[in-house]
Order: sequence, then C-alpha cells, then structure tokens
Amino acid sequence: MIKRTLFSVLAVLAAPLAVAAEITPAKLLASYWVDSSAGLDISGLSFCSGELLAVSDKNSEEIYTLEFRDGHADLAPYLRLNGLGVPQRDKPASAWEGIKALFRSAADLDFEGVSCADGRVYLVSEHYNRIAIVDSGGSARWQEHNWSALAKSQGFLQKTNASSEGLVKAGDTFWVAMEREPRGLLRLSAGGAADTLTLPPVAGLDFAGRSEDLAGLDYYDGALFTLERNAHAVCRRALPSLQAEWCVDYRFLEESPERVYEETRYGKGEGLAVGEQGIFVVLDNNNVGRAQAPDDKRALLLHLAMPEKSGSEH
Repeated sequence: MIKRTLFSVLAVLAAPLAVAAEITPAKLLASYWVDSSAGLDISGLSFCSGELLAVSDKNSEEIYTLEFRDGHADLAPYLRLNGLGVPQRDKPASAWEGIKALFRSAADLDFEGVSCADGRVYLVSEHYNRIAIVDSGGSARWQEHNWSALAKSQGFLQKTNASSEGLVKAGDTFWVAMEREPRGLLRLSAGGAADTLTLPPVAGLDFAGRSEDLAGLDYYDGALFTLERNAHAVCRRALPSLQAEWCVDYRFLEESPERVYEETRYGKGEGLAVGEQGIFVVLDNNNVGRAQAPDDKRALLLHLAMPEKSGSEH
C-alpha cells in the first residue's frame, strides 16, 4: 500500500502542470457556409500569397482556394497535383490497426494539413504520415524524411485515422500535429532530425470529457497556433516552451442553433489559418447536414478576431 501510494504521488508530481492562460470567448467577424464544399470535408487551411488555400481529405488530387465575394465564400480549384504516387505504408502500430488498414484504398492519401512557404505548398498525409512537397506548377513528390517510426516508438500515431492531423512550416522547421491518444507535436528540421513534444495543458480548457486532441496548426507573429478541436478553442503558444499565452473559445459559435450540425458528438474544427486578418477555422462536417437544413452539407468557415489584449496584430 505504501509503495502504491508513493507511486501515485510521484506520478502526479511528474505530470505536466496546467498553464494558467487567459481563455476568452471568440469574437466573430464573419461566418460562411462554403459553397461547392459539400461532400469534400475540408481538412486544412493555409494563407499563401494573399490567398486562403484548403485541402480535402476526400480528394487527394487537388488543392483548393477559398474565394470571397459579396459576403459569400466559394471553394474553387487552385492546383492539381501531378506525379505524387503512393508511398510505402507505415508499419501498423498493432495487429488490429493492420487489419483496419487493409480496408483503406492505397490511393486515399487523406490530406489533413496544408502549409505554404518558400513558393511551395506542403501537405501532410494522415494515411501515410508523410509530407508531400508541391511546386508552383503542381509537380508533387514525397519528402524523403520518414519520421513516423520515431513517433510510434514514443507512443504517438497509434490509431488509424487519428494521427497526422495538421502541418505548418515555420522557417526551416516543420511542425506536425499528432491528433490524439495521445496528442502531441512532431518537430522536423530541414535536415530530417525529428523529435516529439507534449503540449502543456491549459487550465480551464474544457474538452467536455472527450479526447484531448489537436486538429490544426499555424505559425504567425513568432508563435505557434493550435486548434484544440474537442475544446472548441484556438490557442497561441510561445516558442520554444509551447506554453499557451491565450486561447479563444468558439464553442458557442459552433453550437449555436443557426450553425450547429445534426451530429455533435465531437468538435468539428479541422483547418486553421492565422494572419493579419485574424483567425480562420473551418469545420469538417463529415458530410453531415446542419440541424436547421439537413440537406445543406456545406462546410462552415468561422472568421474570428484576435483577442484585443493579446499584443498581436488584428
């Protein structure tokens, strides 16, 4: 009994302490039902030379752009991928995960994150836990670095469809969001050196009894921004500590009667883009209709303001 009690105390002391960061209700600047998005399940966002790019986890052949006019947003083709092919599959984390992988099409790349830097677009495939490099003309190839084995050896990427979920290139460093059970970050240098990190928890961030997850990333104004989907929040995190400086909570917007989807078991935020205009969050509705109009299966895009006292541009 004494040994068990001592072990429990040591486990508590070793656990990361929750950070006290200001959590404020999100201020909505605009919301859009994205035309031409039904059935595509938008899964990632990124600013690129003044345009807002998007990827779909249902279409592995195209990158999209969001066009805004007259108070509407439309999903339009931006760049078609050429020559990417299919990489070698990861070794399954377990026999059960291996069985499930047999039922997935090899050509289903399942892009879950997009980032734009240095005149190129970068995509992360959840199916293969690999980064694709796309040149301006659409010519695409897989990045040579394979970091998934390291992440799996450290307990991440253990579940099918719950692994690489977001991507951003900041300077010479790639950051990959590893979704859940457990969630974490992978940091990859230009030379291929990789390490995994655990996000410091945030006191007051409410995941409502659901898995603590990480669905999107962006880099702006010297900080890393994280989309904490099941908490319906976006947090600004300092580098290199990853401590949250502040978070905005958009739950009341996602769950408002005029915006809520018919199925609400989990949060639906999937893509995150942050810039001078503010914070953009796109919801992947998994082809579910909204409660007030079940036949309307378009994605929802939220445009949020930066917190007034954050010190960031807004």
